Amino acid sequence: MKKSLLVAALIAGFAGAANAETSVTLYGIVDGGIAYERVKGTVNGADYKGTRTGALSGGQSSNRWGLKGTEDLGNGLQAVFVLENGFNLGTGQASQNNRMFGRQATIGLKSDAWGQLDLGRQTNIASKYFARVASPFGTDFSDARVGTTFGAADSLRYDNMVMYQTPNFAGFQFGLGYSFNTNGNQSFKQSGSAQPNTRAWTTGLRYANGPLAAALTYDQLKTNGLNTTPVNDRDVSIKSWNLGASYDFEVVKVHAGFGQARNGWLSGIEYADFELGDAYVANDGMKVNSYTLGLSAPVGANGTVMASWGMADPRSNGVQFTGQNLDKQQAYSIGYTYALSKRTNVYALGSYIKHVAFQEDLKATQVGVGIRHQF
Repeated sequence: MKKSLLVAALIAGFAGAANAETSVTLYGIVDGGIAYERVKGTVNGADYKGTRTGALSGGQSSNRWGLKGTEDLGNGLQAVFVLENGFNLGTGQASQNNRMFGRQATIGLKSDAWGQLDLGRQTNIASKYFARVASPFGTDFSDARVGTTFGAADSLRYDNMVMYQTPNFAGFQFGLGYSFNTNGNQSFKQSGSAQPNTRAWTTGLRYANGPLAAALTYDQLKTNGLNTTPVNDRDVSIKSWNLGASYDFEVVKVHAGFGQARNGWLSGIEYADFELGDAYVANDGMKVNSYTLGLSAPVGANGTVMASWGMADPRSNGVQFTGQNLDKQQAYSIGYTYALSKRTNVYALGSYIKHVAFQEDLKATQVGVGIRHQF
């Protein structure tokens, strides 16, 4: 009798597993165009000039393809995964330092009742919550993106991340994430030795209800204690908080944001062949205030025009830039999109940035047009 009950239970279990709803979706964005770009001025007293005219990859949205899936586990619980690859349209090469799934590689659990838990490589909370409300360009449109003046919101991705996000409660949502090592495999910490891993916290609260949206985020990255170059990159806590909001008046949508970064910059600063930092810039004592204002407005049935201004104002140089004259980096951008269908649109963009990377006389210009298809 007991054996019969056991067999019946196993059969019922396998039948339930076979009937569980499972779905896998292939999706992506293909975006390409033509652009003119120029960086000109002086860097630490030396003349610098670079121009480029030609193919534009990901002018509006970075190129990507991915797989995402869900499995219904019952009682409102789902298993979820996302594997997303970024690539350069002009060359076909993988982006994000040639990672196979450099944009996102996560697995997790999701429930309408208690929220979502994701494990793996993914973007930080500021890029998810703040960027979308503080600027009409969000994390898109190349040099017009909000990350030009807000380093923490520059599509910042961390490896080895555990992230939890609550369900939406009357328009409110909270998120919290921790990375055990932001770039590469997590190393063993040997007894009596310095911490070999670069760790990071990311958290934030957002609200969206009707025409109003707002977000408050905080990020902190602690560099490792190993023998790095320069020496002052060791054990530095880079901190950044950001506050943004938008309001849709229907005829026009207004965006605004303010934030502050301390002890460095949470993303690298790169224009053409000029680069300052890689994944981040650690600079103990540095303080930068960031501001942005923007608007977007519908033009006809299928068009949208966007404009923004952003500024990153260094209030304190920090130890790496002692004695240097750091200027306010300011970005002026305009863009336009026109929908040809639900999945395909054309766009135009233009950006002008002065005091690039806080340099006294370094300017960047970008003008481009392109076409984007989503699938």
